[in-house]
Formats: sequence, C-alpha cells, structure tokens
Amino acid sequence: MTTRRTFTKLLAAIPVVGFMSTAAFAQDLRNVTFVQPSPSAINSFPVFVAIGEGYFAEEGLNVTVEAINGSGAVLQALAAGQAQFGRPGPGPVLAARARGENAVFIYNVAARSNFGIVVQEGSDIQGPEGLRGKVIGTGTADGAEVGFASNVMLGAGMTAGTDYQFLTVGDGGPATVGFTSGAIDAYSSSTADAAILNQRGMKVRDITPPEFARFFGNGIATMGDTIANDPELVEKFIRAFARGHAFALDDANRETVLAHLKEGNRQEGEDPVFQSALFDAVRSKTIPVDMTNGLGYLPPEVWVEWQDSLVASGDLAAPLDDLTAAYTNDFSAMANEAMK
Repeated sequence: MTTRRTFTKLLAAIPVVGFMSTAAFAQDLRNVTFVQPSPSAINSFPVFVAIGEGYFAEEGLNVTVEAINGSGAVLQALAAGQAQFGRPGPGPVLAARARGENAVFIYNVAARSNFGIVVQEGSDIQGPEGLRGKVIGTGTADGAEVGFASNVMLGAGMTAGTDYQFLTVGDGGPATVGFTSGAIDAYSSSTADAAILNQRGMKVRDITPPEFARFFGNGIATMGDTIANDPELVEKFIRAFARGHAFALDDANRETVLAHLKEGNRQEGEDPVFQSALFDAVRSKTIPVDMTNGLGYLPPEVWVEWQDSLVASGDLAAPLDDLTAAYTNDFSAMANEAMK
C-alpha cells in the first residue's frame, strides 16, 4: 500500500532545480511538444511540475504543452509528427493501432480510472441499468470517456445505438446546458469535469460500479518510430515526467506544485480552493493501488480487459494481432530505477 513515507523516501535523492536552471540551459535544449486532450494543467500535472522544477531542462529538453480536443486529436498530432508525446486514453490508442497507427502507451498516469458516469444529484437513476433508452453526454466523440462509458454500459448488458445513445456536448461546463435542456440524462465525466460541474452549481453524483476503477485512464503515449529511432529522447522525457509525478505526490511540495500548475493554466488557479480540491481529486487517481512496480506501470491483465470490452462493444472490430505491442513498461521501469 502506498504511504507518504514511501514517496518521501523516493524523493529524497531528487535534487530540486528551479526556473533559473531552465533559463540558463535554454540555448542548448531540444524542443519537444507535448499534446494534452484538454486545457487543464491539473490533469497533466506531472508535466507542468517537471517543467517548473527544471527536470526536463536537466534532461536537455524544452517542453512546450499544447491543448487540443480529445484523445483522437492527440493521436492524430502524434501520427502527423506535430508532437512527440501526448496523453490519450487506452481505448483510443487501441483503436488507432487497429487503423494501422503505431501509437504506444509508455506511462500509466491515471493508474485508477479517472472517469465515471455521473447524473444530476436529484436524478432517480441509481446505476447504469437506469440508463436504458437514455442519452449519455460525452466531451468528445472519440475520446477516452466514450470507451470507458461503453465498457461500463456493456457490463450492464447494453450497447450504444441500440440500448442507449451517446451525444457529444463538450467538456465540463457545456455539459451543464445538456443537463438543464434535457438533452442528456447522464454524462461520462473525468474527475476534472465532475468537479467543474459541481463548482458551477450543477450538482452531480457518480453511478459507476466500483469494479470499473481498475480500468486505468489517460497516460503518456508516443509513436513506435520514436521509440525505435530515438529511445534516448523517450527515456529522458519519461525520467523527467516521473520525477515531476513523484514530486507532486509529496504533500511537503504542495504549494510549489500548485504554483507550477497556476503557471500552466491561470484560469484554474484563479480560485485557489477549487484548484486545490481538483488537484487532490486528480492526484489521487494517479497513485497505483500496488506500488510494487513503481509509478507509471501498466498492468498487462487490464490491457486484456480493455481490449475485450472494446471488442464486445464494437469499438474494435477484432482483437489486435499483438496487444503487447500497444504498450511498454520499459521506460517507467527505467525511470523508477533512476529515482531509487
């Protein structure tokens, strides 16, 4: 079981490097682009912490973060060479590989599911079974939240288009309109989206069965060609990313972390109470249930479950020829070893 002492020990040997180090080495840094599926800095907090603490700079990298709309767009940017790293969901990665795109998952950020199906607080719907014949809103048409909700609904014996419908309504705030207009009965929500809805007065509650918590969410991906042709770049990126992740898990660094996140997204930092609460919620989803394999580990058995659920729901026409090619634990293992 993970404890604060574990992370304190983990961080003991990690030097702290601030913004001045980044500036000092700027002329020698290699430019790298990281794409995330929403504007939230908190959802990608290890990246912004690693930037702020100078961990990427120590690795010789100058990381620029760009926000685009959904996991599908993230994978398109990677495939087009517009970015070297991104944060898509596992479902979209498997779908991309089925299309012939050699995307590879390399670090498990949301080790516990960061999605849930939510309904309005006063709704009579108590579980997925209550959504038969109903409409579930999603942030994007092909994002990780769609695959997650499909999986949950399949567990209740229902498939999209036959037993219920999906409707793309947008991330977070726009879902409020979907609820108030009656266009949606539920919303497949990330931890951040649910927090935004509650903050804006649209009180929601999660009806996702607890067994779906094992289905990890968005993580770090790159292209297979990058791994084959530039493994040193991948090692450097993940090593710095993991250090940022570990730094943020130590409560002693809390105020510093929140300051870095405010630099990454000023709007999220305008309300410190909300920012702090959202960070707690998102961070909790990134702590592995079992720290035996360290941070970023991808459980092979859950990849099998992800694929099985996507095939059963029709999101994948057939199992991949080699599921193990869709992910690797090599880089997270290297990063964890470096932090010992």
